[in-house]
Amino acid sequence: MKITDFIEYKQTGRKISMLTCYDFWTAKIVDNSSVDCLLVGDSLSMVMHGHDSTVTATMEMMELHTQAVSRGASSKFIVGDMPFLSNRGSLDKSLDNVLRLMRAGAHAIKLEGVKGNEALIQHLVESGVPVMGHLGLMPQSVNTLGGYKVQGKNQQQADQITEQALLAQELGCFSIVLECVPETLGKSLSQALQIPVIGIGAGVETDGQVLVMQDMLGTSEHKARFVRTYCNLQETLTQAFDQFDNDVKAQQYPNADESYPS
Repeated sequence: MKITDFIEYKQTGRKISMLTCYDFWTAKIVDNSSVDCLLVGDSLSMVMHGHDSTVTATMEMMELHTQAVSRGASSKFIVGDMPFLSNRGSLDKSLDNVLRLMRAGAHAIKLEGVKGNEALIQHLVESGVPVMGHLGLMPQSVNTLGGYKVQGKNQQQADQITEQALLAQELGCFSIVLECVPETLGKSLSQALQIPVIGIGAGVETDGQVLVMQDMLGTSEHKARFVRTYCNLQETLTQAFDQFDNDVKAQQYPNADESYPS
């Protein structure tokens, strides 16, 4: 997938599939799948490092995991997340952080919110950096929002999100992630924008869908309403680990074929 495909798919009605990815071995597997693109999301601070929010993600984390994913998924379009406050300092500092993600292997960057990021978005687009917006529930603002709650439920909130989405488009964002909003808002925004809206908990009528890989594989402890579990990898892996343990203790592993003769 290329950056130009996003608009083409939007225009032709072809949906976009996106998964989060954080490491080399899963990137290699996804690289052989038909999934369109990968997001090295700041959710890695929770999924991969065990923190309770995305606020703890650092540039060092994002850079390291982006490098790993880019080595494993050479044929995929990779978006790197800007972690908490990494794009809210000076323009020079923000540009340095963007440069780190791009040099790590990202083809585009994603940042949460538009208000306060207008100058940065415009400067990045003019500098040749594709920018993906993120509206609705913005996990980096969890302390302000008071938790992970559906956004845009009343008309005032919906109008604010719509206004920000239109501004993101005007500033040059090539697409927007829309998280945890009523499906009617997901539909209306997708119809109002010329750029793709990739939903996560935003209904079926957005231009695409993104999920956290560990959620759809059934290895996460908490399951949001919008998550569909496509396989129970936790159960499969636990069975494999237990079988290995049993074989070792019963001296059934390794056998003769798995050992080096004298």
